[in-house]
Amino acid sequence: MEDTIITEETPVEPVTQKVVEPVEAAPPRARSGARGARPGRARERAPRERAEFEQVTLDVRRVARVMAGGRRFSFSVTVVIGDKKGRVGVGLGKGADTALAIDKAVRSAKKAMVTIPLTSSRSIKHEVSATNSSSTVEIMPSPGRGLVAGSAMRSVLEYAGVTDVIAKIQTRTKNKLTIARATVDALSKLQSK
Repeated sequence: MEDTIITEETPVEPVTQKVVEPVEAAPPRARSGARGARPGRARERAPRERAEFEQVTLDVRRVARVMAGGRRFSFSVTVVIGDKKGRVGVGLGKGADTALAIDKAVRSAKKAMVTIPLTSSRSIKHEVSATNSSSTVEIMPSPGRGLVAGSAMRSVLEYAGVTDVIAKIQTRTKNKLTIARATVDALSKLQSK
């Protein structure tokens, strides 16, 4: 780079100043639901209808089968669905990912749904017990006591809408699927009026 020396012979350009006009501040942007949404175009959402049944996932297991090339993994999901008004079902679904397995389990639970005759206090009329595989359960009415149950039995009774009962698992098994199915079997033995 060469240094330029200004002499009297070199013409100097006059410096002009630009006048900057003040800019009005933009009005604050209304926050819509999505990031980066254009102002003034709020995204309209269709009213989400309430699902017919509420659901809870009891158990998610990753299972493997051994093939010639190695292990192939899939998921086994146990789901309880119910309307908390006397209808409940337990389902098992298997799939390559958990979302697929949960969808299958919900469909299975809807097919296996039972309707339970409840008393006016949302309890059961008489004592019942049932066995499924290695699980034996017993359910007894207990007015004013609330729902006294544990493990998978509590979820099944809660989603069936049953209160004021004492529930007991008579065997040592920890398998949530068989406990839940035994509970549904016991509830289906209830006699209506």
